[in-house]
Amino acid sequence: MSESSTDNWRRAGFAGAAIGVLAAGAAAGVALERLTVGRGMRQKARLALDASAPYGSLRGTPGKAIADDTTALYYEIDEVDPESSAPRKRRLFGRKAPAPVTVVFSHGYCLSQDSWHFQRAALRGLVRTVHWDQRSHGRSARGVAQSGPDGLPVSIDRLGRDLKAVIDAAAPEGPLVLVGHSMGGMTIMALADAYPELIRERVVGVAFVGTSTGRLGEVNYGLPTAGVNAVRRVLPGVLKALGSQTELVERGRRATADLFAGLIKKYSFSSKDVDPAVARFAERMIESTPIDVVAEFYPAFAEHDKADALAVFRDVPALALAGDRDLVTPSSHTEAIADLLPDSELVIVPDGGHLVMLEHPEAVTDRLADLLARVGAVPSTAAKAGSASG
Repeated sequence: MSESSTDNWRRAGFAGAAIGVLAAGAAAGVALERLTVGRGMRQKARLALDASAPYGSLRGTPGKAIADDTTALYYEIDEVDPESSAPRKRRLFGRKAPAPVTVVFSHGYCLSQDSWHFQRAALRGLVRTVHWDQRSHGRSARGVAQSGPDGLPVSIDRLGRDLKAVIDAAAPEGPLVLVGHSMGGMTIMALADAYPELIRERVVGVAFVGTSTGRLGEVNYGLPTAGVNAVRRVLPGVLKALGSQTELVERGRRATADLFAGLIKKYSFSSKDVDPAVARFAERMIESTPIDVVAEFYPAFAEHDKADALAVFRDVPALALAGDRDLVTPSSHTEAIADLLPDSELVIVPDGGHLVMLEHPEAVTDRLADLLARVGAVPSTAAKAGSASG
């Protein structure tokens, strides 16, 4: 083992101890369950939730976009219901209808397009939507530029170029509404930074959910300052070391499933009464992200700084929404986004965590429906009806 590898594993040992202490609060949250419910029963409960819950089951017309490094990016399209668009087509008296508004959803770190399950269900048939999986996530291919021993690190700028490739393939014409959660919101900012003309010419609305323009290195994740600073110093090296031992780490994840589930719940949700099936759905998405992918993406967030890129959205109707108890991208970051966008609606959802679109789906869907109605993408009555039924 090389000296640098030895150093990384030594740091991993120290960080493991630090993270163990910092995770104590989450561990305490599952301690009572451990005392009262056997591990086998908990495993059976997880399997039952996986089998019975409908979350993440929505599928659309599949497609594939090719990124500039040849990575295959998977997307799905939900088209407008022909019946709902028939009156508009009749009013055109046989002339070709203009391209419809397309709403493009971008998901967050360690998630997939399925994280928008409730919003997708509510909008189905009412507006054309595109849902895609970021590189190395969900059904998209492993990032080509990141593969191999000499792989390049992921950057938010690269994700912006990926989004451009998806738009070119799935929505090459017509107005766009861009919706992004967490890393997905940062991806939209990178798109605007690299392709401001696309925003000016085609984007009629934008929604930033639980995201940030930068300064993520200042976030304490609800932990003591000294502890989070120690973890932040060693975590990049730790993740790099762990990323080279994926099989070992994945076995460790399975062996500590209860603690892992407690941590996910702590950092995903704020409400005490989150539907167990929804919590398990989030856990399943996150645990399906390989540790080497986690390691590749993590450094990009410390470098992310896209406040200036928001200038191109100044005249675009916008939604800036976050949970008031988001420990990952605090609501103050969303308030900063709203301050930079004069034509935005700021919504802070009470008792909401980082996965606010799963935790409080109606609140998020209603505000998104308002934005879509505001830009003429859907009739206001249809949007509200879809939200209620979703």
